[in-house]
Amino acid sequence: MPSWPTYELLPTAAPDLPPSVLVHMAGLNECACEATAGELSRSDFPANFVFGVATSAYQVEGARNEDGKGDSIWDIFSQKNGNIKDGSNGNIAVDHYHRYKEDVELISKLGFQAYRFSISWSRIFPDGFGDKVNDKGIAYYNSLIDFLLAKGIQPYVTLYHWDLPYKLHESVGGWLSEKVVEHFAMYAEICFARFGDRVKHWITMNEPLQTAINGYGIGIFAPGRKENNYDEPYIAAHYQILAHAAAVDVYNKKFKATQGGEIGLVVDCEWAEAFSDEVHDKDAAQRRLDFQLGWFLDPIYFGDYPAVMRKRLGDKLPKFSETHKELLQNPIDFVGLNHYTSKLIVHAPDTTQGPFYKIQEIERRVKRQAGDLIGERAASDWLYVVPWGIRKVLNYIAEKYRNPPIYVTENGMDDEEDETASIDHFLNDQRRIQYFKDYLAAVAQAIRDGVDIRGYFAWSLLDNFEWAQGYTKRFGLVYVDYKNGLTRHPKSSAHWFSQFLKDKKDNDLSQN
Repeated sequence: MPSWPTYELLPTAAPDLPPSVLVHMAGLNECACEATAGELSRSDFPANFVFGVATSAYQVEGARNEDGKGDSIWDIFSQKNGNIKDGSNGNIAVDHYHRYKEDVELISKLGFQAYRFSISWSRIFPDGFGDKVNDKGIAYYNSLIDFLLAKGIQPYVTLYHWDLPYKLHESVGGWLSEKVVEHFAMYAEICFARFGDRVKHWITMNEPLQTAINGYGIGIFAPGRKENNYDEPYIAAHYQILAHAAAVDVYNKKFKATQGGEIGLVVDCEWAEAFSDEVHDKDAAQRRLDFQLGWFLDPIYFGDYPAVMRKRLGDKLPKFSETHKELLQNPIDFVGLNHYTSKLIVHAPDTTQGPFYKIQEIERRVKRQAGDLIGERAASDWLYVVPWGIRKVLNYIAEKYRNPPIYVTENGMDDEEDETASIDHFLNDQRRIQYFKDYLAAVAQAIRDGVDIRGYFAWSLLDNFEWAQGYTKRFGLVYVDYKNGLTRHPKSSAHWFSQFLKDKKDNDLSQN
C-alpha cells in the first residue's frame, strides 16, 4: 500500500459527480469481464498484486472469557433471545484463538500472500478505556503476527470490525458519544506501538455504514438500537469517521516515519445500477452511491458530506468543526472496498424499504424491467451474483476520488447451512469457484481500465459466525465441521485458488 499525495481540503462540500463519470460507468460493458473469466490466470494481474484471505475477530476467535478479555457489544447482543437467527453466539466461534497456527498453515499451503484479520479491542483494553493494557491479549496477537511472518504471509490488520468494548457502550454511549473518539485513538496507538514494527498495513474501520445503519438504525446488529433511527445512524457514522481520522493522525505523526507502514479504511458498496434510462432513476442511483461511498469518503477527500446528504438530512447530519476538518486532512494511503453484489435502483418517493431509503427516495430491486433477475441469488437474500458490478464500483471510486490505491478487502458468496447434507455437498462448491472466476475477471478488467488496484482478499478463510445469521450461512473457502470438533476441510474453491495462485491456466481443479 504505497502512500499517495496529500490533497488540499476543499472549503465546501464535495462537488456533484461530473457527468463524465456517469457516462464512463454507463459505457462499461457488463459482459466484457465474463467473456474472459474462463481463461483467467494469475498472470492477468500485476506481479506485485496481493492475494489474501480475510476474517474478523468476533467471527472466528472465540475464547470469550479467556486471558483477560472483556466483553464486546457483540458478546452481549448475541446472548439476547431473538437477536441471532439460530440462537448461537461467538463464545467459541471456530476457535481461531487456539487454532491460529493450524489456520495459518492452511493459508500458507494454499499459497495466499496475506491475511486480513481484526484485533479485538476488548482483548487489548478489556473495558475499552485504555487504563490498563491486557498483556495476554498483546501476547496473542504478537504470536499470530510472528507466525504469519514466519510463513511468509503479510498481516493486514483491522483495528475495528464492529466489536466495540461493551463498557464503552454502557458508560459513555458508544458511537453516539464523541468521547469514544479519544478512546479509539488510545487503542490504536497501543496497537501501532506494540505491533507496528511488523505490521505494515493498517485498516482503521471496517464498513462503518453497517455499524451506523444496522447497529443504530435497524437494530439487527450490535448494539441493537432502533429507537431513534432518523438521527442516531448519522451520529454513529460521524464519530466513526472522526475516530478513523484520529487514528490516522496518531499513526502519521508518531509511527509512519519510523515504521514505514500504511493506513486506510474499508468501506462497503453495492453497485447502484439505474433501473431505467429515465433521469429520475439515474439520479436515484447516484443518491444511493452518495449515501454509501460518499457518506464516508467525501469527508476524507473533500472535507464534508455529500451535498445531497446535507440537503436531505438538514440538521440531522452532524457538522464538522474547523478542528475536525483539520483532522480530516490527514491523508490515507489506500481505500479498502468490501463488495459482494449489485442492485437496481429506482426513484421511489413512497418507498416502504425503511427510513434510510425513504430519505434517499429509492428502492433497491433485483428484477429488471423485463422480469429477469440481475443475477443468480446466493444463500443470503441480499446477495446476487453480479460480476460486472465490481468493475463499475472500482471505476467509480477511481474517477471520483482521484484514483487512490484500492484493495478489494472482501469479496465472496455463501451457501446455506444444511445439517442433513453431507460434507462432500459443501466441499464441492462449484458455484463459489465460478463466482471468484467472474469477479476476479472483472477486477482484472478494472485494472486494465486504469484503476490502481493493489490486492484482493477473499471472504472468508473459514466458515464462521455470520453476525445476525449465526452459523446458518457458510462463506468459507475452508469448511468447518461444527458437529465434529470444528475440524477444517478445504473446499474445491480453496484448491482452485491454490492452482490459480500458481499461475496455471487450467483452473478447473477437482477436489482430491
